[in-house]
Amino acid sequence: MRTDPAPLPIRFARIARIAGHIVRGLWVTGVRFPRLDAAGQDRELTRWARHLLAILNVRVTSLNEPAAMPLRSMLVANHVSWLDVMAIFAVRPAVFIAKEDIRRWPVIGPLCAQAGALFIERGNGFHARQINSRVADTLATGRLIAMFPEGMTTDGRSLNPFRGALFQSAVDADAVLHPVGIRYTGPDGRWTDAAAFVGDMSLVESMWRLVSARGLVAELRFAPAIPARSGHRRDLARLAETAIAGALNLEPPRRTPGSRSDPRDAPR
Repeated sequence: MRTDPAPLPIRFARIARIAGHIVRGLWVTGVRFPRLDAAGQDRELTRWARHLLAILNVRVTSLNEPAAMPLRSMLVANHVSWLDVMAIFAVRPAVFIAKEDIRRWPVIGPLCAQAGALFIERGNGFHARQINSRVADTLATGRLIAMFPEGMTTDGRSLNPFRGALFQSAVDADAVLHPVGIRYTGPDGRWTDAAAFVGDMSLVESMWRLVSARGLVAELRFAPAIPARSGHRRDLARLAETAIAGALNLEPPRRTPGSRSDPRDAPR
């Protein structure tokens, strides 16, 4: 659903405010973070994400969000945009698993790194196993982990098959999975692709689309929790994708007969 874009003065004002907010974020993560405990860092991340969303006039709604989560919990979400991270931070600060490419992004890469993201090399099974060990250790400390097991973004109208590799860390840590369906609508409640970061779109183009939108709603739809105990990573991946498809009223992803999502592959 497309609407008339925001006036140019509003777009340029948003860009200016975002630039200042990013500078503050780099200062907070570079200077304040080392002095804060995990709870303090989470508060800073939530505050920063909410401010960024406010600049972009993005409102976050949360449906069926649990009042509390067990000690070892992992958010599993579909992936539409880099904005997904900000929407999740706004309600549940977490340590994100991100592809290695993001570390090299201008501005956002350093922010993610300083905020504690765990980066994984795509297609590197050995590195995936190393990350699984770090994820399990992080879960054991009580920090929330978040991941996007599709391995790539969509426009939000469909799902890609979930990869099983990173679900092994949930099994190893005896964690509880919390599937979350993410979708973006306009102020009228209709689906919009304004936030979608897909294909060959650049970060600059994505940002321009966001500052041009008159307003967005990021919907986080929580599905019932899935205990990872005694589950196989491939089965957990299927359960999570089915739960998210149901939360978003989408068809579960189709697979070619005889194929499977390789549990050893790292996200793409």
